[in-house]
Amino acid sequence: MSDKLRLGGMALRNGLLVHGPTHWAAAVRTRDGRIEVASGPKPSFGSRALERVPGARGVSKLAEAFAVVPIVKRRLPAAGLPMEDVKALGGMLLAAAVSQAVRGSGERTLGREAAVSMIGLAPALLVLRGGDIAAYHGVEHKAIAAYEQDGEAAEARKEHDRCGSNLVAPLLATTTIGTVALRRAGVRGPVADALAAVGGIAVSLELFAWSERHSGTSLARALRKPGYEIQRLVGTREPTEEQLEVGRAALQEILRVESAT
Repeated sequence: MSDKLRLGGMALRNGLLVHGPTHWAAAVRTRDGRIEVASGPKPSFGSRALERVPGARGVSKLAEAFAVVPIVKRRLPAAGLPMEDVKALGGMLLAAAVSQAVRGSGERTLGREAAVSMIGLAPALLVLRGGDIAAYHGVEHKAIAAYEQDGEAAEARKEHDRCGSNLVAPLLATTTIGTVALRRAGVRGPVADALAAVGGIAVSLELFAWSERHSGTSLARALRKPGYEIQRLVGTREPTEEQLEVGRAALQEILRVESAT
């Protein structure tokens, strides 16, 4: 697999977005049944320059991945974004209100912050259970796994070791610990929350990368276990052949634009 591109992706409501080292590509199924494809260069926030800087490298790469999303929507208006839904937005607002109520009901203990973090997961789980997004999440994993293993997407597993769901458990833990530690150190308010969030993301991404490099160890398997179960039970669904066809179109496009650079 050493000569293979390192690919990542994001499920859309009606298709798939794939990230390569320097470009992105997306394919969607339109309402009239056609497959539309678009691609372009990824924005750069210095991830290559920060490659040897722990913490900063992961955050910069994540920022670049999220910065692609509005570009995709502009280039491919038919793309349905994960949170582009009234029910999902309502869930986010409700989760924010409940989180504030829980935080305001007493001292910020580890247990209370853990509860707030779990409440924050609810909108994402709501999105995954609605429409075809879980199936296209499965398409993402199967298409990338088929490329990496020189196999057929239909035969690949719908769970993948590099899925972002593997960040969930480390992120909940590090953010919770960071928030409480900063609070007890006298750092409070939005600044403390922002520091805990960024620090939690940075540490979690480093743990994510470590788990990939040491995938055969017991600790790596333990770190990935919660994310794997989220994928298996909630986050992915076996896609149809029509949905896999959309995934193949996205994969072909990312390989085309990356090979042209």
